[in-house]
Amino acid sequence: MAQITLTRATDVQAEAAKLNAKLRAQSTRAVLRALGWSTLTFALTIVAVLVIWVGLLWALQLSPLIAKGPVDVWNYLFTVPAAEANRAMLMGNLAVTLGDAAIGFVAGLVVALVAAVAFELNKGIEHALMPVAMLLRSVPLIAMAPVIILIFGRDFWTVAVIGGIVVLFPALVNISFGLKSAPPMMNDLVDVYGGGAFTKLRKVAFPSSLPAFFAAVRISVPGAITGALLAEWLAVGGGIGGSIGGFIPQAQFAALWASVVAVTAASLVLYNLIQIVEDVVLARMAMHPQKGI
Repeated sequence: MAQITLTRATDVQAEAAKLNAKLRAQSTRAVLRALGWSTLTFALTIVAVLVIWVGLLWALQLSPLIAKGPVDVWNYLFTVPAAEANRAMLMGNLAVTLGDAAIGFVAGLVVALVAAVAFELNKGIEHALMPVAMLLRSVPLIAMAPVIILIFGRDFWTVAVIGGIVVLFPALVNISFGLKSAPPMMNDLVDVYGGGAFTKLRKVAFPSSLPAFFAAVRISVPGAITGALLAEWLAVGGGIGGSIGGFIPQAQFAALWASVVAVTAASLVLYNLIQIVEDVVLARMAMHPQKGI
């Protein structure tokens, strides 16, 4: 009898090992498919941007003195005698802008996440603050900028506030929607097992909100860069936002277009990197769902 029981236990372990190996293989294939599709989407996006850029220049017949194409930007950065200095200037400005964008991105996303969690835990807070948030969102940021500069000065805090405002509202809406998308039956199951609001949030709402959270992050990246450019242009100076204003009076149109290309390329790269992370995470979650509360 003991021998039969031992044999059955061995068979069960073997089947479990086979199932785990199968799940790992499926997870690997899902991750590779996600990476492949994300890479293909990024390549197609780059091609589409270049085609639209060249097509618009051809269709509008703008003066070559002002309107620069991909070849002109390439020459400015790599073939003219001052190409090395041009690259150093551009990369320095881009690094400053990305640093400012990171400040606004973190500030806005953290506030949005905290506010969305508070809204989920207490509907009274949501009913009180969400209309105020939507009202503030309707006010153009450039109209609020002088007040923000007057209050916070022309330094780190202005960058954080302006960038954070650009990121905050779309991220708040997306994350709040994601937290509310949890299946009611799962929340009922938590109630049956005696779980409270925080347990529902941790076990049900957060996993269900991951697609919405990643969507909020993807939207926030170009928004944070826009906020950084605006803060540099209006308040703190430096970076691409601060330097672009000087290129036009000096007729440095190649530098202007190269700066626009650099910040656009950075936005596309960061957006697609987040898309790749999202695809990989969601693919792995689909292959390895949570097994219980």
